[in-house]
Amino acid sequence: MFTSVDDVSARLAETGYLASPAVATTVFLADRLGKPLLVEGPAGVGKTELAKAVAEVAGARLVRLQCYEGVDESRALYEWNHAKQLLRISAGRDETWDEARTDIFSEEFLLTRPLLTAIRGDDPKVLLIDETDKADVEVEGLLLEVLSDFQVTVPELGTITATRRPFVVLTSNASRELSEALRRRCLFLHIGFPDEELERRIVRLKVPGLDEALARSVVRVVGALRAMDLRKVPSVAETVDWAHTLLTLGAGSLDETVVRATLGVLLKHQDDVLKASAKLDLDAL
Repeated sequence: MFTSVDDVSARLAETGYLASPAVATTVFLADRLGKPLLVEGPAGVGKTELAKAVAEVAGARLVRLQCYEGVDESRALYEWNHAKQLLRISAGRDETWDEARTDIFSEEFLLTRPLLTAIRGDDPKVLLIDETDKADVEVEGLLLEVLSDFQVTVPELGTITATRRPFVVLTSNASRELSEALRRRCLFLHIGFPDEELERRIVRLKVPGLDEALARSVVRVVGALRAMDLRKVPSVAETVDWAHTLLTLGAGSLDETVVRATLGVLLKHQDDVLKASAKLDLDAL
């Protein structure tokens, strides 16, 4: 998909995703080496958006498996359309079981889920396995099988092997440790909070009506909040939301009144709001 690291940066930027050198380099290597990309970092720093941006620049279909506690093979891989199978069996009452079985366990009755969808067909795809750490440990065994050989065995149909491998992105907020076996199969990328200059560029790109001085002030205040011992520090997404808020309110600069009135856009816990209100010193920024 990409010819160089600079090509990754330039093409992602066209979609509105500003990649750091580390992000661009790892995406380039994942593409060239054909390896899944495991992206970790706090919520709201652009892990999921990275997969969406890669899909957009590649002209690929985004196939997303949203992980959660209790997700199983039938939700991740495939299942049979039991209702349709029962109707088929009822319609062929004069058939033997062997005759009916050959029909009902065919492609027509197969419901493909994200993992199987991603390895079937010749069209380009980006497989996003989102919030992998929220899935049960048992699901990792299924992921290992799929990501090792990009093939799936359906007992009734045989082994289905990818004719065109998808670009795979796994995201994790590190709420639990992923297995070493899964990590070994991936290239690893940690996306943390961007430096001040990159975050300012992101804000200006996402909120084009915001002037340069106010964008700098916004990023400095958010940086000060992240330096505090809060239950949840503001993410990049919340920085952008706050910039949109200030633009909507017509605020030309940051003062104590505006900041206190809008802290709820950045902070999501009352004790964080109280702590920030007490400690934040705008004059020192």
